[in-house]
Amino acid sequence: MTAETGARTKRLGVLALVALLGAVAAASDTGTAAGAEGERATVVLLHGLGRSERSMARLAGVLEAEGFRAVNLGYPSRAHTIRTLADTLAVELDACCADADTLHFVTHSLGGILVRIWEHEYEPENLGRVVMLSPPNQGSDVAERLPDRLLELVMGPASVQLGTDSASVPLRLPPADFELGIITGDASLNPLFSSWLPGDDDGLVAVESAWVEGADDFLVVPYTHTFIMYRERVMEEVVAFLRNGRFSTAHEQ
Repeated sequence: MTAETGARTKRLGVLALVALLGAVAAASDTGTAAGAEGERATVVLLHGLGRSERSMARLAGVLEAEGFRAVNLGYPSRAHTIRTLADTLAVELDACCADADTLHFVTHSLGGILVRIWEHEYEPENLGRVVMLSPPNQGSDVAERLPDRLLELVMGPASVQLGTDSASVPLRLPPADFELGIITGDASLNPLFSSWLPGDDDGLVAVESAWVEGADDFLVVPYTHTFIMYRERVMEEVVAFLRNGRFSTAHEQ
């Protein structure tokens, strides 16, 4: 091998090494970007009054399968007032989700009221979209018809604060100023309670009482208050709103 050939071979080797290092660096940069873009948004699920996190477990599984990070929180809904439950939620969210870049919520019934309180008081910068299932945003006349002592004995102190009188917590809250989709039902398994509610209802909450000013979309489905979160159509619409800020079905209001 001549000196000229050796030098040429050396230069080619250096160029090949530079190209290889450049490819590695590019792959590393791509991996970092993909990791940032692919970071999963967190969805916190909150059950309703008298229920547990088990009632939202199936929906949590669907959200995980759709690529979200699902945090299914339980809380002692029958043990405390709404004020104490909202304070408890704030502590739980700090523990589980303070570092989440985007924090979505899917709630059932009372869970939606707790999120409204938390959002109003803390104004979180990372709040994403919220889907409420059967929320008593305007209270429920069922709470007015049942004796307070009986209602509190069976369902706890929060239940007597979900009515439509001066003690109603939902009626004292401001309009929603975040991305909000509401799904509520118009089928009932309780004709007595339905007779106490105006218009169509889901057995516990009137359709008109689920609405709140500021909501971006509103969908009425033929399901009951108790089982709405288990329905395939509802789960599909939850995913649609979290992704697009709208339900896939034409909304009503």
